[in-house]
Amino acid sequence: METFLQQIINGLVLGSMYALIALGYTMVYGIMNLINFAHGDVLTVGALTALSTILLLQALFPGMPGWAVIGCGLLAAITVCVTLSLIIERVAYRPLRNAPRLAPLISAIGVSIVIQTVAMLVWGRNYMTFPQLIPNTPIDVAGVTVTATKLLVIALSALVMVGLMLLVNRTKLGRAMRATAENPRVAGLMGVNPNFVIAATFAIGAALAGLAGVMLAATYSVAHFYMGFLPGLKAFTAAVLGGIGNIPGAMLGGLLLGLIEALGAGYIGQLTGGVLGSHYQDVFAFAILIIVLVFRPSGLLGERVADRA
Repeated sequence: METFLQQIINGLVLGSMYALIALGYTMVYGIMNLINFAHGDVLTVGALTALSTILLLQALFPGMPGWAVIGCGLLAAITVCVTLSLIIERVAYRPLRNAPRLAPLISAIGVSIVIQTVAMLVWGRNYMTFPQLIPNTPIDVAGVTVTATKLLVIALSALVMVGLMLLVNRTKLGRAMRATAENPRVAGLMGVNPNFVIAATFAIGAALAGLAGVMLAATYSVAHFYMGFLPGLKAFTAAVLGGIGNIPGAMLGGLLLGLIEALGAGYIGQLTGGVLGSHYQDVFAFAILIIVLVFRPSGLLGERVADRA
């Protein structure tokens, strides 16, 4: 029972980060019908930017509190991610908006490779240790071990996801986003600026990716130039699982995928008699992707391109 509860906590932490990344995929798809495969690499840039900022602040201000240091690192990460994402949208996607759907997909893959290469040149190929700035003393509750970092990840992710739902459903920008997703040309006739709405969508998704990148690096205490590729693919799987284009679906899919992956990692050794270990946990994410695409391509909550404003 203790193992089960421990894996549930681990799954919620992992699923919270998958959900944040998946929201970026699903928002862009909902408005543009585009899979932004460079999204995971934006996460990488965010984590590495935060690490560089933290190391600089620690060198310049040794006595600065840890929460302030990581807060500044997070702010720098979000700023850089939003700027990078706006440049990507303007340079790589906007000129191809009316092109055949294969063209922006190829452009997205190209942008992903470029970002990975630039990140490798700037930060190097080696793994870098992300400093522990939050007290990480294990807390034992009924045999389950949790840390302040894990609790913070779950709580902050929940707050951000609730805030995003309120933004989309209760604000003028949210109504404009839903109208643009429904029909960009009609939305333009009604006074909505589709270019601004699309850019805002990319910016919001990039901010979430930057936050997830810092969470990922802080949770596992490591960052490197390739760190966003696999979480990006898994978050895409989560978006498909919940229903690509559906914001609640992306949240649900991310949490479910994290739980399934964590439980699978915890029990796969017992189920296979020790033949497979916990390092085979990635198998579950992509097996789920195949199953969902075969039996329910629209996802658990179904595809929803937009709500009517």
